[in-house]
Amino acid sequence: MTGEKYIDQPVTSAEIKDLAKRVGADCVGIAPMSRWEGAPKQNDPRYIFPGAKSMIVLGFRIPRGLLRGIEEGTRFIDYPGMGYASINQVHGPMVLWKLNRYLEERGYEVFPLQNANGGDAVNPVTGKFREGLSRHVAEGRPAPDVLVHFRMAAYLAGLGEFGWSKMFLTPEFGPRVRFAMLFTDAEFDAYDPIYEGHICDRCKLCVRNCGGHAISMNESVKVTVCGHEIEWGKLDELACENGLHGGDGHELSPFDGDFPRQYGYGRAVEGACGCIRACMIHLEQRNKLTKTFRNPFRKPGWTQWKVDHTKPYEIPPEVVAEYGVDGEHDAEESDAEAFSPIND
Repeated sequence: MTGEKYIDQPVTSAEIKDLAKRVGADCVGIAPMSRWEGAPKQNDPRYIFPGAKSMIVLGFRIPRGLLRGIEEGTRFIDYPGMGYASINQVHGPMVLWKLNRYLEERGYEVFPLQNANGGDAVNPVTGKFREGLSRHVAEGRPAPDVLVHFRMAAYLAGLGEFGWSKMFLTPEFGPRVRFAMLFTDAEFDAYDPIYEGHICDRCKLCVRNCGGHAISMNESVKVTVCGHEIEWGKLDELACENGLHGGDGHELSPFDGDFPRQYGYGRAVEGACGCIRACMIHLEQRNKLTKTFRNPFRKPGWTQWKVDHTKPYEIPPEVVAEYGVDGEHDAEESDAEAFSPIND
């Protein structure tokens, strides 16, 4: 039996990074799999691909403008849709696919890992083992599915550091970044060192602005990875989940019912008020990031809007006059109807 042989030439670290950025990644780090030494079994990707020698971690920027509608309180679907789920489930996997193909053509096996979960044996929110979900297939192996910590992978690949909020900060984008990764049996000529810089200055604005009051002001968690001590503020994961949906009293969400879902994801209507927006604004003001903008994100005089859901629901009379109310029929076409997408 004959077939087309793989391309017999070495692949360099610089070559992979150049390709990754050309096809859509914004930052790339490459690390040996040995940096996972000491990780808990249920979080160790070496149990997914025992033959892997290297890890390639890709960072994708969250467009700053996708936070604008939430900042103004006028449009909410874009950040959880395009800025969250679309990066994790559409854009990231497309880049993974292209890198996977490139390495396979050179004879290397690749395990591409998109930023998604659902069948993990460890609950990604609480960090607790899900009893009754799955069984170990053999003694000594973790239960399926292994849950890989994307932010820890980014740290091990030298892409940045953990902030006090436990969000991952890169020197280019601060907290405006999401990750995907590949594990491969290719060995590279060069690996990135652990990041030694300091981006987070412990301003604690993430704490003060968190809608879920999920981050401790003073208590912290410390872990040692690859000989480096990492510290972040103690996080109440369930309070964080509550904050995503609009805060303790739902005051950071204008929606009385379920918010429409895009790409199957309709959370994050709070727009990461503390851990992304407040942090991003602070780092930009302090000139801590290498990617800059012509204009500041937050406008002078801005104050955080809040919604009181205890008040009766009311539609302003001018809105009724201009649009009518869904379910009512008006024979005359209003000016607003001329802008309806159904007329496109």
